[in-house]
Amino acid sequence: MKIAMLSPIAWRTPPVNYGPWELVTSLLTEELVKNGIDVTLFATANSITSAKLHAVCPRGYEEDKSINPKVWECLHISECFENADKFDLIHNHFDFLPLTYSKLVKTPVVTTIHGFSSPQIIPVYKKYNKHVYYVSISHADRIPELDYIGTIYHGIDLSQYTFNPKPQGDYLLYYGRIHHDKGTREAIEIAKAVNKRLIIAGIIQDADYFNQYVKPQLKEGQIEYIGVIGPDKRNQLLGNAIVLLHPINFKEPFGLSVVESMACGTPVVAFNKGSMPELISDGENGYLVEGVEEAIERVKQIDKINRLSCRQTAETRFSKERMAAEYIEVYKKILAISP
Repeated sequence: MKIAMLSPIAWRTPPVNYGPWELVTSLLTEELVKNGIDVTLFATANSITSAKLHAVCPRGYEEDKSINPKVWECLHISECFENADKFDLIHNHFDFLPLTYSKLVKTPVVTTIHGFSSPQIIPVYKKYNKHVYYVSISHADRIPELDYIGTIYHGIDLSQYTFNPKPQGDYLLYYGRIHHDKGTREAIEIAKAVNKRLIIAGIIQDADYFNQYVKPQLKEGQIEYIGVIGPDKRNQLLGNAIVLLHPINFKEPFGLSVVESMACGTPVVAFNKGSMPELISDGENGYLVEGVEEAIERVKQIDKINRLSCRQTAETRFSKERMAAEYIEVYKKILAISP
């Protein structure tokens, strides 16, 4: 089985820090190689992989602003599809644009839909619905107009997350994009209400939002923003937190930070939206809440959550090994039914 793995090029694969789509693509690629599958990774030239690397774009366009995203996305995607006849299957992690190439090649294409950035992109998915294969990353992120060959939850590398039964820190953690969608403002409200220190880590995706709702609240020892963090710092911060706050304001397709937190044994208090009920069993590995007031009450009760249960959830449901095994079954199914 020869697979062309088409990664995004916003960041390196795997990313140095932020880059969730690139991270999942990398984890899957490496696990497929371990399973003896011949994988060629189409990604940036500075990407790191045990698969064959095929690159035209030198670096991620978010890492090097001299790289024009539209130009290099076209060069990157076309490079993959111009080599389509060398592969049994193309696995697209690049959103909707590669779908427009799919009828130009005979090689079957499976697309992992990492989320719909806007309803405006759905017509593209609808046009190619009967021609390609779609995998959803949660049941919550499906739309009725499309057919799906399966739902496969993201997996993580559990060896990078240390289970901590007794956190040393006395702080709450917010780990994610600084944006209204992710609820940074609400996390600050919750922390102030329970009089606990809050550490905020993540990329500032909306500078105006940060300047209006986050920056004025920052105070050392109370509300602290520490920027983007790498794997080592992430493991330390997650493991020593009392709880991860995830007060999202949108229907999140999946929450990698939720799973990563549980892998460290840290429970999550999340707004009950999108995929959260698929990741969190209320009262077992965290709490699902309807708003800030309920979140405040649940944070006060966080000691009732068994941290070992959080780790066990990550191990049994969200490992990279399970993710890869499920994708291999999807590949086999597609190749069996493709002409």
